[in-house]
Amino acid sequence: MLMAVMMSPRERWTDERIDDLNAKVDRGFAELKSEMREGFAKVDKRFEQVDKRFEQVDKRFERIEDRLDKLTDRFESLNRTLWGGAFVIAAALLGGNLF
Repeated sequence: MLMAVMMSPRERWTDERIDDLNAKVDRGFAELKSEMREGFAKVDKRFEQVDKRFEQVDKRFERIEDRLDKLTDRFESLNRTLWGGAFVIAAALLGGNLF
């Protein structure tokens, strides 16, 4: 059994309607491109701000690294002092027992 599908005049796609649809789609894409450009420009500005903040963070980390280097030097100095003191105490104990 064959079923015939009839198109009403409203459903016919004429060249004029296709051209109208094509123009509408083109306008839509043009608007979308414009919105995307604006959005990406805003994102770029935000990234510039983030880059500036990271520069500040880098400077702070440099200061922290300097402070940690000084602290490391102090611990190394304390370690040398403790080893020297332990050596003197050991020498005194051994020397006192030998004489």
